[in-house]
Amino acid sequence: MLALIPLLPFTGFLVNATLGRRLTKGVSGAVACLAMILAFGVSVVASMQLVGHDPAARVIDQSLYTWIAAGSFHADLAFRLDPLSMLMILVVTGIGSLIHIYSTAYMHDESDSEFARYFSYLNLFASFMLMLVLGSNLLVMFIGWEGVGLCSYLLIGFWFKKQSANDAGKKAFVVNRVGDFAFILGLALTFWTFGTVDFREIAIKVAPLATETAVFGTLSIITLLFFIGATGKSAQIPLYVWLPDAMEGPTPVSALIHAATMVTAGVYMIGRNAELFSHAPQTLEIVAIIGAATALMAGTIGLVQNDIKRVLAYSTVSQLGYMFLAMGVGAFAGGIFHLYTHAFFKALMFLGSGAVIHALHGEQDIRKMGGLKKEIPLTYWTFLIGAIAIAGVPPLAGFFSKDEILYRTFATDHKILWAIGMLTALLTAVYMFRLVFLTFHGERAVAGHDAHGHGAHGHGGGHGHDDHGHGGGHLHDAPPAMAAALLILAVGSVVAGAVGIPHVLGGTNRIEAFLEPSFHPALAGAASHGPATAGEPAAHTGLPAEAVGEHGAEVGGDESTEMKLMGASVLIALLGIGIAAYFFLINRALADGIASTFSAVYRTLLNKYWIDELYDATIVQPLKWLSDHVLWKVVDVWIIDGIVNGVGVFTRGSAALLRMLQTGSVRTYAASLVLGVVLILGYYLMQ
Repeated sequence: MLALIPLLPFTGFLVNATLGRRLTKGVSGAVACLAMILAFGVSVVASMQLVGHDPAARVIDQSLYTWIAAGSFHADLAFRLDPLSMLMILVVTGIGSLIHIYSTAYMHDESDSEFARYFSYLNLFASFMLMLVLGSNLLVMFIGWEGVGLCSYLLIGFWFKKQSANDAGKKAFVVNRVGDFAFILGLALTFWTFGTVDFREIAIKVAPLATETAVFGTLSIITLLFFIGATGKSAQIPLYVWLPDAMEGPTPVSALIHAATMVTAGVYMIGRNAELFSHAPQTLEIVAIIGAATALMAGTIGLVQNDIKRVLAYSTVSQLGYMFLAMGVGAFAGGIFHLYTHAFFKALMFLGSGAVIHALHGEQDIRKMGGLKKEIPLTYWTFLIGAIAIAGVPPLAGFFSKDEILYRTFATDHKILWAIGMLTALLTAVYMFRLVFLTFHGERAVAGHDAHGHGAHGHGGGHGHDDHGHGGGHLHDAPPAMAAALLILAVGSVVAGAVGIPHVLGGTNRIEAFLEPSFHPALAGAASHGPATAGEPAAHTGLPAEAVGEHGAEVGGDESTEMKLMGASVLIALLGIGIAAYFFLINRALADGIASTFSAVYRTLLNKYWIDELYDATIVQPLKWLSDHVLWKVVDVWIIDGIVNGVGVFTRGSAALLRMLQTGSVRTYAASLVLGVVLILGYYLMQ
């Protein structure tokens, strides 16, 4: 059944891509949504089968056919369901289904053909992401890896008549190619080193090897190349710059990219290769540092952004930094746990922002909002739940996963990184509730909006938002399809953390125990239904202390310390909310005054540290100059064109000389024949 999971949305893509012009919007949307719902249903059935297995044998393999066979090397087009991929397919298909349903209302102003094109891309995106997480080897993962990159380009630039959307799509595509190049090199070096690309076989071969603590060896190089690939897909320093611009696409696309699919690929890839990364502690150190730095930098930028979607975009970058921090300190389960909870509240907040934009006919500037709490109450309350969850307030989902990361970081003696994580948590609470207060509280900053107001994204007049012709009058809350998605995600944002309640609070942290065999299959003794697991060692937990064990036990901490850290985390979240309430609800003039007083800092944050300008000045413009003045005018025009044109000139000149011999005179030809005979005879007579 595993092949059906990516195949169902791919079928939806084929239907809408080929027949979309002939289908109504109702049919196109139904096909796409049904494909995702069926994929979710199959995922649930497959997951129930997996959970029914013995914990040490929770692996289901399906090999479709032998893809590559060259000598001793074989690579199958094969899928593998284990606890890690099970969690991912449920997130992708479950939240993906809600985003599809939401889109049927959000995009209803598009023409029939554009509506079908949108849903064909959305289905294709989900299909590639499912292939990425289900792939049993690096090559199958790479198909999905490249596929989601392609779909991000198509969806971010969906409104292709808008130049900024085109530019954002190309930016995402090009930046990801940089990371993908490193991923390919890592893949090739992995094959060269181990003779296989199968994840389980790699883990089995890596497990007995010595950890590269003294030297930066082959394993460290492989993992560093993979991590560079992850910085592209999962938007970490230095390849994060594409993600904030991805908001140029339709808002449901932002939700899909930022919550359930593409940006989680890098985190998942590290988790899938946890055994490999565990043997390269120097790379893990780099992962943790980059993750913490990205979380902090994106958090500071998010403090001053004025576009509702751009604030959420930088929030995503920051939260992904948290996930990489967890991976870098060996808390692989903690990182995946935060990926799981983040999918709920970030999808909720992006779809909530879409409902706001929908109600305001395209407006995205939060300075022109305010006072929406009473006018769109369902959107307000669900958005508020998402904000509370991401801020880390108990008992919502974000609290448990964020606390897990901070505790593991502290317990593994990364105190500086822990402090950065705490500061980032404070910033998260501040900018998220700044967004809530400026959007929903206070008074409306603008009395009216026309049907094509600020931030409208459409081409040809329509932009996929709800233009009911109400202008600036009474605003309408989310229609039923959008409201249903918001409510379900709000419930998930509240209860999703229940699977990871730590022991110190009376829980069992079930998600960590459930996921652990996926991170170290060779040592966990997991057995699958396929040949790859034959002869694996028996269950064993001889893993690094910081990477395994029950929460609060094996990582060198005690319950007292954990409770203190947890209390500090809660206080930080409440402090952040209080700061936001004072500056953006009670005394907004003071916030403006501080921005004026520290105008240089404010401008730096507002302009995102001028990183895009720096890249443009140091990379883009030099490459354009090199292309224009060297590659084109010298290499292309002088050398390549010179050689080609030179061959043509030589051929034409030599042909002109030969043509002079073709006079058409019989006597001349006879004389030439006689001369030739004389020369030949003379040559032989002189020998």
